[in-house]
Amino acid sequence: MRRQQLDIQLKTPDQIEKMRGAGLVVAAALDAMRDAVAPGVSTADLDAIAEKVIRDAGAIPSFKGYHGFPASICASVNEQVVHGIPSAEQVLREGDLISLDCGAILDGWHGDSAITVGVGDTDPALLKMSQVAEDAMWAGIAAAARGSANGRGRLTDISFNVEKTVRKAGRYGIVDGYGGHGIGTEMHQDPHVLNHGKPGKGPRLQPGLCLAIEPMITLGSPRTAELSDGWTVVTRDGSMAAHVEHTMCLLEDGVWVTTAVDGGRARLGDLVTSRQS
Repeated sequence: MRRQQLDIQLKTPDQIEKMRGAGLVVAAALDAMRDAVAPGVSTADLDAIAEKVIRDAGAIPSFKGYHGFPASICASVNEQVVHGIPSAEQVLREGDLISLDCGAILDGWHGDSAITVGVGDTDPALLKMSQVAEDAMWAGIAAAARGSANGRGRLTDISFNVEKTVRKAGRYGIVDGYGGHGIGTEMHQDPHVLNHGKPGKGPRLQPGLCLAIEPMITLGSPRTAELSDGWTVVTRDGSMAAHVEHTMCLLEDGVWVTTAVDGGRARLGDLVTSRQS
């Protein structure tokens, strides 16, 4: 069913079950890459690992060929925020911070998720920034679940709770112009989900709504620039950045984080639907 005015695709529980399949493929690819991250490993190596996991599962990489993107993952290192193109020449070094963004299509449905991890012995300040981004993501997902359950939730409740979590944690830049999005039979759908803003605005949070929630924060200025490759987004001041993401779907009895192996249970508890498996 589509709400034409807003172009928001609401999913049935059975369709969300299919999205769960794609989400688990993405989770497996990210786990394999996390295990492989080490000094001396190239971002092209990580891309090959992800593509093998995805295709071995009978799925298709969402990113490869998307508007001409040449790889199966985005690999963004240090000051690169998002959309970094994997390369054999980009070899990880001790202390680097890498964001790995991955998507897969299974039976026509999408999953999309990202992690940020340190390479070897990493500055604790960078690991803390990554944790702050993750905490903010979960705060946004929890807000969506509560808002759907009480019938009063609006889209920007997610944005507000992401921002509030980041602001409470320290002086981080919240990247503007990039954010989360609807997801389903296409990787990017309406609505766009900002990582900052006032609560109580935008479309209603309701069962059937599926979103990718993805905070992007920096150790410095939130201002960014796109490199000449037409994809890679970097911080203008050269500060380090972190990016995390999960796909979540709202059901009548709770939220299902389709790209989390446990469905989100460890972080969200009883907010998670009984359908999760």
